[in-house]
Parts: sequence; structure tokens; C-alpha cells
Amino acid sequence: MLRVLFLCTGNSCRSQMAQAWTNHIHKGKIIAFSAGIRPEKQIMPLTIKVMREAGLDISDQRPKHLDVFKNESFDYVITLCDRARESCPVYWGKAVKIHAGFDDPLTLAESAASQEEALAHYRRVRDEIKNFVMKMPELLPGTRQ
Repeated sequence: MLRVLFLCTGNSCRSQMAQAWTNHIHKGKIIAFSAGIRPEKQIMPLTIKVMREAGLDISDQRPKHLDVFKNESFDYVITLCDRARESCPVYWGKAVKIHAGFDDPLTLAESAASQEEALAHYRRVRDEIKNFVMKMPELLPGTRQ
């Protein structure tokens, strides 16, 4: 089974979504983990809400610092934001590093005029990440199913 680590800044939104989608869609073929370079204390509530709308409950997941995985081996380390890409450490051994940038819904939601508008940003990014994860077998060598 391939091992993938998704990295983002706070590990409170995008990387958590990617982990959940990957473990759901590619169960038994790819196992995904997520971490942040500066993890938040909790997953953003709107992240949990929009994932629940899509049928995935991530309320038990917690943000983790990337050092938690320092001694683990991965086939792929996928950064989901520019800050994580710039800060991605070199200690991932033979893991292939890939960048797949997505907008930060938290930042976009800060200027939203309503909660519904904020949720629209989260839903869009959720769906974009799901589409990326669905295409992983074509995008990542060794993941063809």
C-alpha cells in the first residue's frame, strides 16, 4: 500500500480534507496522513461541516506538526499550499515531493459577507481536493488501480 503525507500550513483544512478523501476513495490502495508546518489547535469548524455534508466525518482528526512523521517513510509528500512547499523539510528520504496548490478557504472566508458565502469557499476547495484525489492514480506513478 502506498503511503502519502499531505502537508499544509495549519493542518486544519486542506490537508485534513485530502487525507480524508484519499483514505475514503482509495481505501486499501493508498493510506494518507496529514500534517502542518505550524499546526492549529483544532480543525476549522467549517471544514468539518462541509466534509460532513459530503458524507465524511473528520471530527475525530486532529492537527499535527510534521515532525510527528519525521521517522516515517512515505512514497509521496504532497504540499497543498505555497508556504508548506517552501518549508518542506528534506528528511523525507526517497519520498517524491509534489506540489498541488489549493486556495485557503479560511483566508477567503475572512472577507465573506455571510456564513453561506464563507461556506461556498470551503465547498469549492473541498470539491477541488476531491477531484485531485480521484485523479491520483493517473497523476502519481505507482498509484494506478
